[in-house]
Amino acid sequence: MLVLTLFSLPFMAFLLDLLLGDPQRLPHPVRLIGLWLDWLEPRARRLGLPLKLAGVLCVFATAWGSYAVVNFLCSIKYFGLILLVYFAYAGLALGELLASARAARKLIEDEARLDEARQAVGMLVSRSTAEMDAQELRRTLAETVSENFCDAFVAPMFYLVLGGPALMWAYKAVSTMDSMWGYKTERFRDLGYAAARTDDVLAYVPARLSALLLLVVGALLGLNWRQALARFRADAAQMDSPNAGWPMAACAWLVQGSMGGPASYFGVVKLKPALGPIGQEWTLDKLTKLSRLVLLSGFLGVVLLQAAMVFATRHLWRYF
Repeated sequence: MLVLTLFSLPFMAFLLDLLLGDPQRLPHPVRLIGLWLDWLEPRARRLGLPLKLAGVLCVFATAWGSYAVVNFLCSIKYFGLILLVYFAYAGLALGELLASARAARKLIEDEARLDEARQAVGMLVSRSTAEMDAQELRRTLAETVSENFCDAFVAPMFYLVLGGPALMWAYKAVSTMDSMWGYKTERFRDLGYAAARTDDVLAYVPARLSALLLLVVGALLGLNWRQALARFRADAAQMDSPNAGWPMAACAWLVQGSMGGPASYFGVVKLKPALGPIGQEWTLDKLTKLSRLVLLSGFLGVVLLQAAMVFATRHLWRYF
């Protein structure tokens, strides 16, 4: 089964993602989706429909359109094989996440470059980092790496294995909409409601799978998996999001670093629930352990997802 995984499209995409990171010189599909959403927003507002209903139509059009475009391009004779690999690889962002975290980590440890560290961490999160000290930057970096293990890797990989690059990009389209429109601000409270709720539904299983992978790898690495297993679900339940707390709380308990506390979003300070052991500060060593935990959990995720799909294809589909 491992041999089949190593020669599969998901593993190839995983390897390319780690080696190459985001394809900076190519027209990344996420950027194209972002341009589409910028074009779509004013037109959706002019439809004359209730904004929540307009948001539903936008989610459907964006997800279905992404699926159809990717499916068509990947079906082109000969050239479609190259695009198949490209779309699979481009939908993952674990390599870029870990590389950006590593660069930010180095800046945080250099007191003379703390302003650069604030900018680097600020590129990874939506909250303001302008007034953060080194410890707040470490905590913020730990939170975004933990949460994005699901958003940037497990969830798109889950849909890649389930339905190929087209389904993966239907999910990525919704995830991008949530990132751009899913805010409880006056501008997007109604129009972005459907995108946020759809993303919650689509990420429900991947978020829980993310926590499971982290706990298994945490046990293999000799981290605090028993305490994490006993405590992380109660912590995750405190979060507004039904999904974000699962990988975050699992990482907080495994690596023994506190998450949560005050965070500034668009000028408004929000008190986020406490995750993990109270009062445990994030150190360089803990951030390094976290990156190793996430990387190895990603590898395990590819193997298990591909194995599950091979098993289902061979043994279950005959009954349907």
